[in-house]
Amino acid sequence: MKKPLILISNDDSIFAGGIKALVEVAQTLGEVIVVAPALPQSAQSHAITISGPLRLKKSDIFQGVEAYTVNGTPVDSIKMANYVILKDRKPDIVLSGINHGSNASINILYSGTMAAAMEGSLENINSIGFSLLDYSPTADFEPCKPFVKTIIEQVLENGIEHSNLLNVNIPNLPTDEIKGIRICRQAMGIWKESFVEKEDPFGRPYYWLTGAFVSDDEGDDSDIYALNEGYISVVPSMHDLTAYKSMDWMKESFRGYE
Repeated sequence: MKKPLILISNDDSIFAGGIKALVEVAQTLGEVIVVAPALPQSAQSHAITISGPLRLKKSDIFQGVEAYTVNGTPVDSIKMANYVILKDRKPDIVLSGINHGSNASINILYSGTMAAAMEGSLENINSIGFSLLDYSPTADFEPCKPFVKTIIEQVLENGIEHSNLLNVNIPNLPTDEIKGIRICRQAMGIWKESFVEKEDPFGRPYYWLTGAFVSDDEGDDSDIYALNEGYISVVPSMHDLTAYKSMDWMKESFRGYE
């Protein structure tokens, strides 16, 4: 049988430990092509570059794998892969990550990792974003690799019914302490943000964004709950932001303005 074509990107840059781990897993499952940002692009969400040129550079960072860097965002990387590098070849699956840090709950909206996966899904390609709950640049991805492989295999074999995008978050635990995989909904949560104000050497003020994630979601079916209990959370996701439950009410409210 023909090997599946697997496109990989991320937001932590092609030099991050997480993408190396993902490539190592994917190499056992198919033909791998990597197109990733040349520099870290965390929290870029679905940003694209329109104010300057994009440049591709071939990389030999992964032995036996065709790889390129892009001087842009994660979404730029997927677009360049599909329309410049692969052209008439369509990936069987798009993988993004493994991110250094959580993309559970509302973090999906800010995440460059999930934006790369979402861009793949917009092209009607089954896509998965993987994240490990360890922000360290030296995070150990070995314990989660068997689970990552299982999830990829499942999607390659069975697809994703009613969706083509998965948000996968993995607790920072040894392999034998990860209890399993749970299919979840996205937890409700927000970032309580603040700005640290300081002065540069010239006396000019500058601000640095900081904050803490807060969730009062007490449901036992959410991604945050699963992660806190030691499970990998898998959230089938989508990009249709329509609030369907509000439509009937809105139609009544705006009656007479049609």
